[in-house]
Amino acid sequence: GNTFTMSKLIPLSKLFGNPSKSDPKLSPDGKRFAYLANSEGGVLNVFVQSVGEDNAKQISNDTHRGIRMYEWAKNNTHILYKQDTGGDENWHVWSVDLETQLARDLTPFQGVRADALFLDHKHPQTILVGLNIRDRKVFDMHRVDLVTGAVAPDTVNPGDVTRWLVDSEFRIRGAVATVQADGSKLLRVRDDDSAAAEWRTIVVSSHDEIFDPHGFDLGGHGVYAESSCGHGAGDATDTARLVLLSARDGAEMKEIARDPRCDVDRVVFDAEGHVVEAVTFDYDRPRWVVVEEGVREDIEAIQKVAAGAFDIVSRSADDRSWIFSDFPDNGSPRFYSYSRATKQAALLFLARPELEAYALVSMAAVAIPTSDGETMVGFLTRPVGAAAAGPMVLLVHGGPWARDKWGWNPQAQWLANRGFACLTVNFRSSTGYGKRWLHLGDGQWGATMQQDLTDAVQWAIKEGVADPARVAIFGGSYGGYATLAGLAYTPELFACGVDIVGPSHLRTLLESVPAYWAPMKKMLTLRVGDVENDDALNRKASPLYHADKIRRPLLIAQGANDPRVKKAESDQIVTAMRAQGIKVDYILYTDEGHGFARPANRLDFYGRAEAFLVAHCGGEACAPEPDQIKGNSAVVLDGALDVA
Repeated sequence: GNTFTMSKLIPLSKLFGNPSKSDPKLSPDGKRFAYLANSEGGVLNVFVQSVGEDNAKQISNDTHRGIRMYEWAKNNTHILYKQDTGGDENWHVWSVDLETQLARDLTPFQGVRADALFLDHKHPQTILVGLNIRDRKVFDMHRVDLVTGAVAPDTVNPGDVTRWLVDSEFRIRGAVATVQADGSKLLRVRDDDSAAAEWRTIVVSSHDEIFDPHGFDLGGHGVYAESSCGHGAGDATDTARLVLLSARDGAEMKEIARDPRCDVDRVVFDAEGHVVEAVTFDYDRPRWVVVEEGVREDIEAIQKVAAGAFDIVSRSADDRSWIFSDFPDNGSPRFYSYSRATKQAALLFLARPELEAYALVSMAAVAIPTSDGETMVGFLTRPVGAAAAGPMVLLVHGGPWARDKWGWNPQAQWLANRGFACLTVNFRSSTGYGKRWLHLGDGQWGATMQQDLTDAVQWAIKEGVADPARVAIFGGSYGGYATLAGLAYTPELFACGVDIVGPSHLRTLLESVPAYWAPMKKMLTLRVGDVENDDALNRKASPLYHADKIRRPLLIAQGANDPRVKKAESDQIVTAMRAQGIKVDYILYTDEGHGFARPANRLDFYGRAEAFLVAHCGGEACAPEPDQIKGNSAVVLDGALDVA
């Protein structure tokens, strides 16, 4: 039996349902703030209220998917939000007039995706937005008038630009491009946005460097960038530092911040977005470095209040009022208003106040040795009072060029509450730990990247955390791939696996990426390996070809409209396993994409995952909440699949 103390079981809806309130943002004039909350129908919508008053009003009316991304227009009279259809990621930008509550689709083009969105205080009635109207593979920039809705072309993409940079005059003057021949990145700059202005390349960064420009400084003469390159000022570094580069020739004007152990994490700009005030680094906990002395007292005042990882999430145009978030590892995310004049913070709300009634657990950073002599950073969450080894879930992050962090993690709280230890780990290819660690994973899907996960399990067994007979692997996207690879390549290591939208066949994955990933294609090929042309590598690294080795129970969940990992990725491996007479549970959500946006679907999925984990690893299941999963789109695919 388990030695952990049974704490009260937290209903899934309290962890994975919609938050009661979330994502507050100040109006530019600082008089109101908006936030996301449930409509009467239980769908996330935007609400607006006056600061210091209790007059909240729902101003958007989404009735199905929910709104997850919104922004104040700089005119104080409109709210902008993005919405797609059923998870297809073809985002449209909508605006809502707060007076009339009239909602308007500003980018009403079928099959077109709105990408980058830029706003500017000095141009409050206009937005800049990237649209792939002319060519589905690339985003040209357009100016949209918020009053008339007129959409006018601004800057044409020559075919290789992945990001645009806007200066303080609201002109597109910078472009980040990728070279298809070798995967290198370019930074191009022009002196103004007139038709005559010539683009010139001022930085060439090879594929194995980290180079991520942020934007222009206030005068427009410099570009802030996270970079591991030398830029003529010295040697290249392993970790990405924050530098200011000359917009004339790309030479380094100054280094603003660096940490030898990890890359720059967050760059915090002033309200206008052209002065860097602070930088964060996050090796195993966030560390703030103040750049502008004017905010030092503010950051210190916030640090006294925040229990966990905090962030300045919103500012008024005059920069006198802020909202900051606080994401403790063992409590609900919370949001505060902050006055720079008085240096006082006031709690706005908790995102999930019902969690205050439950025993939540803390998350510990751990250093895990790999079998080839490296060290990786992981995060371990254990059940209340856990002393002896018990069931454990290895929760693998997606990306894979992303990372796990310390702080609020509802999946970790769920598992610990049910009696499972939860381990997350920044295996090679994870971002944040320098270019060497990032690129050690190149061409290593199913190989050393997977070995890192095996090493993490062996470490947890050796440390007395995990019972070797009761370890599960669980993840979405790349984490779903790692689940399939874990069950196929190390068939005895895991008791079971849960794969959410994971690719099973690397060749078909890369052949079917969205059209607008075209400029990134070479980077994908260099990082994953040339699986489209190298048959041996594709067969070695694709779990599909090793499905016959799977011995342990597998649950697969897939969104029907996923544009990144198409439904065919799940169909292929399910068909291959069933052809071998191997059982697999396969759930399709018909109105979802790369993950589950609707709470009824999320809660249906977590209910199934919980029952599955408890059946194969032990732990404890909470009573189901049938009213919370009403209207879900789950289809259990247990018959033959129509596989092309």
